[in-house]
Amino acid sequence: MPQYNVTFKPVDKVVSVDPDEFPYGSHGQPGSLLDIALANDIPIECACGGVGVCGTCHVIVEEGMDNLSATEDDEFDTVDQVPGNALNSRLACLAVVGGDVTVSIPGWNRNVVSEHE
Repeated sequence: MPQYNVTFKPVDKVVSVDPDEFPYGSHGQPGSLLDIALANDIPIECACGGVGVCGTCHVIVEEGMDNLSATEDDEFDTVDQVPGNALNSRLACLAVVGGDVTVSIPGWNRNVVSEHE
């Protein structure tokens, strides 16, 4: 199976992922941006435990939107409530990687640590 590169900004960390190894942890959907980030020590807040209802794991997809799983209506509804959302916003816990992608973590702070790590 091919490997994909997931780039997290502003951390500027590129993670090579192998879909055959999903899930990496128990954070969000197996192979989601949240699963990949937390397994690679990239802190993304996830107040709801990665079930897609709080919006704290909001990311902005800079490249590779077509390489993520489809957005469902419930995710659209949650993203609409997130401050700073954009047309290319996703919830990291629900966006499953299927190819190269680059995302930006709004408000990223190196001191933020998920309560689920």
